[in-house]
Amino acid sequence: QVRLVESGGGLVQAGGSLRLSCAASGVTFSSYAMAWFRQAPGKQREFVAAIGSSGGTTNYADSVKGRFTISRDNAKKTVYVQMNGLMPEDTAVYCCAVTPALFAAPATEAAYSYWGQGTQVTVSS
Repeated sequence: QVRLVESGGGLVQAGGSLRLSCAASGVTFSSYAMAWFRQAPGKQREFVAAIGSSGGTTNYADSVKGRFTISRDNAKKTVYVQMNGLMPEDTAVYCCAVTPALFAAPATEAAYSYWGQGTQVTVSS
């Protein structure tokens, strides 16, 4: 059974930083692409960042490029997103997702097979 558990969310002031983690189980982690999506109240879920199975390929939404960095530790079966320069518009529930894919880092929801429950990130102005 695939399980994804996010952690690291919280309340932070604008300009601050957070690092989210997503621990996976029930998958051959090193053969899966991982991604972060987010959903703000009243809005559709949107892509944030993705990373290929080996970590060599990354993909970012334009809105977070230069501020967020996705990484993974295959030994720990964990994917991270370091979020710097947070802005109020980054406030959302952040979910991680996983899909069996070598090297690719898809940016579309439909590409991902399994999802975590999410962690809340709130950025105050």
